[in-house]
Amino acid sequence: MASGKTLTISVMDPPYESATTTTVLRIVDAALRKGHNVNVFAYEGAVALPLKTQAPHPNPVKGTTVEEQRHPTTSGFISALFEAAQANGAKLDWVNCGLCVDERGATEWVDGVRRGGPGDFVKFAQESTNTLGIGKR
Repeated sequence: MASGKTLTISVMDPPYESATTTTVLRIVDAALRKGHNVNVFAYEGAVALPLKTQAPHPNPVKGTTVEEQRHPTTSGFISALFEAAQANGAKLDWVNCGLCVDERGATEWVDGVRRGGPGDFVKFAQESTNTLGIGKR
């Protein structure tokens, strides 16, 4: 079911700060479900997107428990993207910028995420069918 096409996306927004991260995750999901390979280069605050130490929380304002609130985590979404890639015969390569990781101490990631650097993004872009840079403002 793989299409032979590859999309590369760079993202820098941290989790829960803007709709940008949700949009990126939706684009990656749509591409993987079509059998496209996807490369993600996360830098700046986006290196926190796949942190496996993220935890759902209750909502004291509503009076809901963790189970009732069902608050999703970006790391949960990313784990699901790796599963979607496998299910659709596609490949997801998620690279966290090592310089940004070190600055933030963001080192505990869900399975599949790897450490890299700006050179990975350049290589991704050179080898991709298309590249999308999602910056701030």
